[in-house]
Amino acid sequence: MGVGESLRRESTDLGRRVLGLDTGHADRTVTALHSGEAETPGLDRQEVVQLRRIRILGATGTVLMAISALGVGAQPVHQNLVSGVRVMGLFARMPTSMLAMCMIGTVAVVLAWLLLGRFAVGGSGIAPVRRISRSELDRTLFLWIIPLVIAPPMFSNDVYSYLAQSEIAQRGMDPYVVGPATGLGLDNVLTNNVPNIWRETPAPYGPLFLWIGRGIAAITGDNILLGVWSHRLLELGGMALIVWALPRLARRCGVAAVSALWLGAANPLVLFHLVAGVHNDTLMLGLMLVGLEYCLRALPTEPGLNTGSPLLLDAHAWALMGFGTVLITLAAMVKVPAIIALGFVGVVLARQWGTGIGHMLRAATVLGAIAAVTTLLVCWGSGLGFGWIYTLGTANAVRSWMSLPTALGITTGFGGVLLGLGDHTTSLLALTRPLALAVAAFLSLRMLVAAWTGRLHPIGALGLSVGAIVLLSSVVQPWYLLWAIVPLAAWATTPAFRVPAVAFSVVVGVSVMPRGAEFGVLQIVEAAFAVVFVAVLFIALTRNTLPWRTGSGIARRSRRHCTPA
Repeated sequence: MGVGESLRRESTDLGRRVLGLDTGHADRTVTALHSGEAETPGLDRQEVVQLRRIRILGATGTVLMAISALGVGAQPVHQNLVSGVRVMGLFARMPTSMLAMCMIGTVAVVLAWLLLGRFAVGGSGIAPVRRISRSELDRTLFLWIIPLVIAPPMFSNDVYSYLAQSEIAQRGMDPYVVGPATGLGLDNVLTNNVPNIWRETPAPYGPLFLWIGRGIAAITGDNILLGVWSHRLLELGGMALIVWALPRLARRCGVAAVSALWLGAANPLVLFHLVAGVHNDTLMLGLMLVGLEYCLRALPTEPGLNTGSPLLLDAHAWALMGFGTVLITLAAMVKVPAIIALGFVGVVLARQWGTGIGHMLRAATVLGAIAAVTTLLVCWGSGLGFGWIYTLGTANAVRSWMSLPTALGITTGFGGVLLGLGDHTTSLLALTRPLALAVAAFLSLRMLVAAWTGRLHPIGALGLSVGAIVLLSSVVQPWYLLWAIVPLAAWATTPAFRVPAVAFSVVVGVSVMPRGAEFGVLQIVEAAFAVVFVAVLFIALTRNTLPWRTGSGIARRSRRHCTPA
């Protein structure tokens, strides 16, 4: 009996340590990733002049990208307005030159973004004495976005799948059962613009998005140009939600608003893949962040503070909490991963009442009921039902090199081929992918516990959880990492996060092809030489007028070393 009791206690203690329940209050994750940012005055006259030059550099880059999109963008196969036109059609007949122009434009935008970071977050381990103002950053972001909104889609053909799947719903068919080829026919103009790999597959998106898409299809019909612009306006609405919510969430974490906007909204991946690429992730992120802000606004105390006695929410607070919960659920009805945010809202709500399991169950019941009612209303109101539950794994047909379990399975399978053991890649993927999902689930549980015990702010815990889920999922597209980068931009401020996030954004931003398709090796090499030549020449010519170096000019006068808060 004594041995059994000892083993039980040891198992309990081990389980608590594994889940993080017995970890001290000062979590090392906080000091490693987060420090407060003090308010600073605005830019002086010389800095404003440099800011204008940076703004022009980024705008020039997006204009070059917009022009090159007429030749190498993800243009439609049918209803292409520039095809066959004397002057405008010339761009499509110069693929190498247009690829070089697009790559030069992307590098210009990336360089402008990095220079803008001097006035938003400073340098590595160094904070600026003066920061760019919120209005200055908003104007810069707006100026950079305009050319990409007007240009044809770039970096992805997904918007054409949106149009086809929405048209299927508009015709009264179930987009979760039939794909574009079956529902619309191979001779349909919308089907012909969908990549071959997705023509037979049903829609993997939530019913809210296809409900909105059905309305767009009813208005635009088979007009691809109007359909693309309609979806682009929808994504711009999502961008507006992100720009509204991100500074407010950042202030809750003691982070400068412009720092969060610089990394989370002006990020090249956001400009290239969410705006130019017309991805519905923008709407998902916008709804999720706004919902998170309203939920946190309802709490009487800031997350992480324990007053020692349960705190009750009044009617106004419950209205805010309910509204935020509905918005997060609607975000999940665009793309399901957004529902993760509701778990972190639940743990901080439970913490307001106490640290017992009963409070956790109560919070889960209340928020779960609101989310369930919202889901039922969307599924019933749209008439699309719950078919989306069975198509969530549609994207697994793609073997993504950015997915850690997929990369591990493919690499191991290739090693088996080299050793003469045969190609067992499929079997290995069937093993690595479920194991990776189990690890991601465990890490998410740890983050929930950390938020519940007050060791991590829920915004930071949410970002870390989503980051683990994305990296360990079966398919990772370049813009999926924004699911983690955008919320973490409001909380994580140290170089341990910002340096990898910036490096990833830069590398992926300049390496993805402009139409989501492959070019010839020789074309890429020739374009890369042109990019390197232009970039080096430009930096040499502007070395004294733009803050390229950390030890000269504006960088030397306007920075100070930052210390963790």
